[in-house]
Amino acid sequence: MGMLPKSYEGQDCSLARALEVVGERWTLLVLRDAFYGVRRFTDFQVHLGVPRAVLTERLRTLVVYGLLTRQPDREQPARHQYTLTDKGWDLWPALHALRSWGEQHVPASNGPRRLFVHAICGADIDATSSCARCHRQVSPEEVLAAPGPGLNPEVSQDPVSAALQEPHRLGQPLAVAPTRPPTERTALADAVMGHAG
Repeated sequence: MGMLPKSYEGQDCSLARALEVVGERWTLLVLRDAFYGVRRFTDFQVHLGVPRAVLTERLRTLVVYGLLTRQPDREQPARHQYTLTDKGWDLWPALHALRSWGEQHVPASNGPRRLFVHAICGADIDATSSCARCHRQVSPEEVLAAPGPGLNPEVSQDPVSAALQEPHRLGQPLAVAPTRPPTERTALADAVMGHAG
């Protein structure tokens, strides 16, 4: 069996066209992390565990279709940051509804890893992004993502997961501790352990 085609030839509908943009494996998780405030390639990669070539292609596609922008990183000008565009922000209701569906129909045994509340009043938001207290649609910029009962810090110990253990508003840049390439980590560990030559 060969690879599946990237387009839905013969399917002339908006859902098929949307899936051509966001339907590839990993794409929705890249977008989820962008909503969480992940900006740098290395942070996406370390948090998702996605192969470098796949992540490069997913980010490129999201930039080409206008869901993300790619801009030079102010702190590291040789690198880039990816941020959501208005078109990307417009995907929040679909992503949140899909996440809510997963919590309802394929839940984790110990509860959700993240809770999503209205930052203004502190009430839960439902699958349609409506506030339980205010009874109004909550824009993603007003959503606070907080650790839920299913979050197990022992499972994911990467810097992005560590930063996500603190409540934060969607879309705000996530304060991620810098990661070192594996060779630097090994040299540092050797120096600390007294094995450096």
